Amino acid sequence: MTKAAKTIRERAGAAPIEAVLVLGSGLSGLGAGLREPVAIPYAELKGFPGGGVSGHGSELLIGEMGGKRLAILTGREHYYEHGNAAAMRPALETLAGLGAGALLLTNSAGSLDPAIVPGDLMLIADHINYAGINPLIGEPTDRRFVNMVDAYDPGLRGKSHEIATAMGLALKEGVYLWYSGPSFETPAEIRMAIGLGATAVGMSTVPEVIVARMLGLKVWACSSITNMGAGLSDERISHEHTKAMAVQGAAKLEQLIPALVEAL
Repeated sequence: MTKAAKTIRERAGAAPIEAVLVLGSGLSGLGAGLREPVAIPYAELKGFPGGGVSGHGSELLIGEMGGKRLAILTGREHYYEHGNAAAMRPALETLAGLGAGALLLTNSAGSLDPAIVPGDLMLIADHINYAGINPLIGEPTDRRFVNMVDAYDPGLRGKSHEIATAMGLALKEGVYLWYSGPSFETPAEIRMAIGLGATAVGMSTVPEVIVARMLGLKVWACSSITNMGAGLSDERISHEHTKAMAVQGAAKLEQLIPALVEAL
């Protein structure tokens, strides 16, 4: 058992964690939905992310949501921070070792589809690793050869649509393209992404999905659309704009995620 796992058990108890939720830019408030949460700063957990991006939290929360014991990573480390695509691997390995069977991911993203606008939620059905970087580079075993067909669990996606329909929430679906960042994309790059078949673009999520599939976790991911891609509107794209607009998607995720966790 890793040192981080021992710390988590000492602070939050030995009961198994059933799922992990990672919160994206401007979405850290979703952690308020946990019952009787135990908060552990990342700084006390060896290998956990540094929490170096504004709009992201820097602690692990463990508590109950939807009748399940859930771990929430209130922020992630991005490749663009230190050039480490595997930055989230230690945290995910630790939580999988404590029993987690599913990984739920959220992010803020830019839309490439005029039918998906700021304030919408977009369930991720597949991704394009445009960054071309893989968190499993250097993994010495055959575990590195991960099958990425249905990486975004079809059963969880189907259940999400059922829940959203019952709640009257509009839930779109599409393909997420990972762009390394930290600069935003140029209009020419956005046109290229559209040509490649992407529906939204962002700077996270894909590395965690690859690691999670290697660990055997079921994966679900949803984007909170905060802007249109560069050149597709008159918006002035910025990180401050992203954080401000993420609030709209967060309100919808606060309804959707607890019901999805209950259905796991």
